[in-house]
Amino acid sequence: MNEPVLTVVINAFNEEKHIVDCIESARGLTDSIIVIDTESTDATATLAKDAGANVYSFPYPRIVEPSRSFGIHKASGDWVFVLDADERITKALSAEIKMAIKNADTDGITHYLIPRKNMFARRIWLKHGKWWPDYIPRLIKKEAFKEWPAHIHSTPVITGSKGTLREPLIHFSQGDLDDMVRKTILFENAESDLLAQAKKPASVPIFFRKYLAELYRRFLKQSGYLDGTMGIIGSFYQAYSKTITYLLVYEKTHVKKGSHH
Repeated sequence: MNEPVLTVVINAFNEEKHIVDCIESARGLTDSIIVIDTESTDATATLAKDAGANVYSFPYPRIVEPSRSFGIHKASGDWVFVLDADERITKALSAEIKMAIKNADTDGITHYLIPRKNMFARRIWLKHGKWWPDYIPRLIKKEAFKEWPAHIHSTPVITGSKGTLREPLIHFSQGDLDDMVRKTILFENAESDLLAQAKKPASVPIFFRKYLAELYRRFLKQSGYLDGTMGIIGSFYQAYSKTITYLLVYEKTHVKKGSHH
């Protein structure tokens, strides 16, 4: 039996609502699909197995990067496509990936950046406010992969030359505002831990500076207001989210446990 040319690696935690659709979107690209389940407490692992994916368990890491490294090493293909449960591979992207892999040796490319189409509430495409084209490294030649550093929003270490694809990966970034808040609590808590460990400063002037700088970038410089009401909400929310990170850093570096002040 020939080894697959490409393996899709899906990282998931409590994604029973999305995992089957995610796996199905990957089917147009390859039959070699593995799911790294990070100790989900719902039916994610069972549904993934029933959908035909090979499922591996990985200790819950709070952030996705450690499970991505694990998944890439588990992949059997010469190439790996890294996918999250809230992302979808379109037919057009699938065709472009196949062509890219076919020509990669000639071009000397070992990894590709993919533009990501961020969709709010599954229907509103956020085209401004730093949301588009949102290039991310997801198609990787396995032998060129070195590591995915274990900190939030890190970039994988890959040897060789980089290419860029045109067709976008669909990302259902937030289902609704409630989902946005839930993700903020998860991600900003993890990021603030790292910043606190690095002894990053946090103070009242920094709170204002972070908020205003992020709002300026999202709302004005990157024209977030052009996406209408949700673009405006997104710009303000990202500024708020950035501020929350530093509020948490302040708490973790200045407020003693058990203090009521």
